[in-house]
Amino acid sequence: MTWFQRWLEARLPLSDHIALTQRNVYILPTGPGFMLAATLLLLLLTSINYQLNLGYLLTFLLAGCAVVGMHVGHGTLRGVTMSLIAPEAQFVNASANIGILLQNQRRAIRHGIGLAVMGSDHWLWTDLPAEGSSAVHIAFKPGHRGLHRVPTITAETRFPLGIFRVWTVWRPATKVLVYPAPEPSPPRLPAGQPRADGGATAQLPSSGEYDGVRAYRRGDPLKLIVWKKAAKAEELVSRDAQQVQHQALWLDRSRTGLSDPERQLSRLCAWVLLAERQGTDYGLRLAGLEIVPGSGELHKLRCLEALALC
Repeated sequence: MTWFQRWLEARLPLSDHIALTQRNVYILPTGPGFMLAATLLLLLLTSINYQLNLGYLLTFLLAGCAVVGMHVGHGTLRGVTMSLIAPEAQFVNASANIGILLQNQRRAIRHGIGLAVMGSDHWLWTDLPAEGSSAVHIAFKPGHRGLHRVPTITAETRFPLGIFRVWTVWRPATKVLVYPAPEPSPPRLPAGQPRADGGATAQLPSSGEYDGVRAYRRGDPLKLIVWKKAAKAEELVSRDAQQVQHQALWLDRSRTGLSDPERQLSRLCAWVLLAERQGTDYGLRLAGLEIVPGSGELHKLRCLEALALC
């Protein structure tokens, strides 16, 4: 990103919706445009020097086409509205998709509109139907965990002649949550601990699976089925939740066995995903935060969010 791009970006307001007008749409000649200007100047000087009427005609005909092309190109972007489709949370090193909805109120098709992350060379192109809309998805890869602002977006067109570049710059206000990257091959889940309210004292084995199993009953959730045993015995068996209802699996930094803070979070992230797949109730303890044991999609997302923001 050049200093001019940084300066321009700093002056832009934050908004998840933008309407393109003559105030925020810019235009400059492209390389071929400057070549055309030089050619027109040469034709004009030659026509003046040799008093060529046909030379004047050709020169002003080409110049008129260039002026019309400039007007059409600027009008291709002017009047378009762009709205951000909120991106979903992603893991570090995974591509986050930015959805952008473009809307056209004009009764004419708008051709050749491209969008990209500012400073990127990866462009996605679309045509806007008359009085219609089009959705474009742009990918970017966050470099670290946490809450990231959606990167600055640029839209441009070189329609119809390619001699003018018409563009705009947009800074969305939305932020995307980035979870730690889960450890590729994490160790087994740590042993469970008895709940504070007493009851069964049996602990979860180090494999993270339940001690007790029983025959499958119709209506058992899929996450309670022991698929490994089912593959060996060729019959469905389920984990017996009654035997472990007083057990609690707590995940915290001290149980990872690692010293690097980011690697600790990476292992905790992998354990959260593993415990959720196995149907195990698990809790999370971090500095100043304790999430009581539970399971389910909302519980998993809450734990991942805590790992991303800690």
